[in-house]
Amino acid sequence: MAYQSLRLEYLQIPPVSRAYTTACVLTTAAVLFGLFVSLVFLGQAFTIMLVYVWSRRNPYVRMNFFGLLNFQAPFLPWVLMGFSLLLGNSIIVDLLGIAVGHIYFFLEDVFPNQPGGIRILKTPSILKAIFDTPDEDPNYNPLPEERPGGFAWGEGQRLGG
Repeated sequence: MAYQSLRLEYLQIPPVSRAYTTACVLTTAAVLFGLFVSLVFLGQAFTIMLVYVWSRRNPYVRMNFFGLLNFQAPFLPWVLMGFSLLLGNSIIVDLLGIAVGHIYFFLEDVFPNQPGGIRILKTPSILKAIFDTPDEDPNYNPLPEERPGGFAWGEGQRLGG
C-alpha cells in the first residue's frame, strides 16, 4: 500500500525534476555501493558528445571563442579540443566524446532519413513509462481561474454591431 502512494507521488513530480531526482539518487547509490571506485568518470566525454550533437543540429549558428575566433557551430567540438590541447590536456577524452557524438548523430538524425533507413536507437519502454507525461484529455475545459488572464476572451459582443 505504501509503495502505491510513493509511486503516485513520484509520478506527480514534473518530468524534468523526476529525471534529475532519479539521476541523483542512482548516482548517490552507485557511489555508496562502490560501483564507480575503479571506473573513470567520463563527464568531459559526455559533455563533448552533447556539444557535438548540438553543433550538428544547429549548423548555421555563429560562435565566438574568447573574442578571438569566429566560426560556425559544427566546428565548436574541434575548437574545444584544440583549446584542451593548448592547455596541455590529453585529447583522448575529447576524441572519444566526438566519436560517440558522431555515432549518435548519425543513428538518430541521418540514417533514419535515408531511403530505407530505420530508427535504430529507441527509448526503452520502462523509461517511457517513468518519464513520459500522460496524454492530455482533448475534452478538458479548464476552470476560468486556470485560463490565461482568468477571462474567457473572445466571447463578447462585436463593437459597432
